[in-house]
Amino acid sequence: MTLQQSPAAGRLRPGGRRDPRRLAQEALMIAPAVLLLAFFLIAPFLLSFWTSMTNQPLVPRPTPVRFVGLLNFQRIFNDPLFWTSLWNVSRFTFWVLPVQCGLAFATALLLHQKIPGRNLLRGMFFLPAITSMVVVCVIWGTLFQYPSGPFNQIVGFLSGGRIQPIDWLGDPNWAMFSIVLLSAWQAYGFQMIVYLAGLQGIPDELYDAAKIDGANALRRFWHVTMPGLRPTHVFVLVITTIQAFKLYTQVAILTQGGPRGSTETVVHYMVRAGFEEQKLGYASAVSVILFVIVLVIALIQRKLLRRFDV
Repeated sequence: MTLQQSPAAGRLRPGGRRDPRRLAQEALMIAPAVLLLAFFLIAPFLLSFWTSMTNQPLVPRPTPVRFVGLLNFQRIFNDPLFWTSLWNVSRFTFWVLPVQCGLAFATALLLHQKIPGRNLLRGMFFLPAITSMVVVCVIWGTLFQYPSGPFNQIVGFLSGGRIQPIDWLGDPNWAMFSIVLLSAWQAYGFQMIVYLAGLQGIPDELYDAAKIDGANALRRFWHVTMPGLRPTHVFVLVITTIQAFKLYTQVAILTQGGPRGSTETVVHYMVRAGFEEQKLGYASAVSVILFVIVLVIALIQRKLLRRFDV
């Protein structure tokens, strides 16, 4: 009888059997994570999926809860407001990605340089990301105030009074753009930290080799920095997209989905159906659809990361 070896040396008994004590130890070590995952993720999703198949109200009623199958999903897909909310959140994502990620990337490149007080600047630029979104919305709501808010005063000063005050949150043409600016400013600090980590992970030897080969700063950036940050770009873009599809707080505080539905989002649509209209089954169906959308994005992320050998 021979002892079969494996990369996990000591885990196999003679004959290739795994050590029961080792298996028990491994099970105990992963049990807390599995329980938390099951309790806070798997169980709520299964409950939401079941609830989406019923006419469950938010507050219990004398009438019994009935199983309605896919009726809630059919009603959602036949509701023009749902498609409007999906279009709005897609439009928000399309706008916020270049603004937020571009600002984070540019800031990370700046703070990666050896400039005085860069650690202090990193903390200052990251501060909005850890500030409550409610507080940020209240502050920016004051800045957006119509007609005499600070932003309108700045626009009037720069244009010499030729541009009339803009109703940033009350005009359908400007409301979503205003939320994009607010959201990008509040959250770009997180992406900045991720980019800084990616920049610090690029070996200095690559830059030294490029200098020896005669590459200038622009060529070093294009042929060393950008390829080295390819996995970081993928991660940042996917995470930002997922967060953008969950847009809610800014809309709930500043516009309530208006004006004329121009800032209605999927999450705001879901919350309003569940809490204001008290249609818990209907809201659960919306949450399942949103989960599928986010899952598809996550699968795309996995495929892209595998492509880049990450």
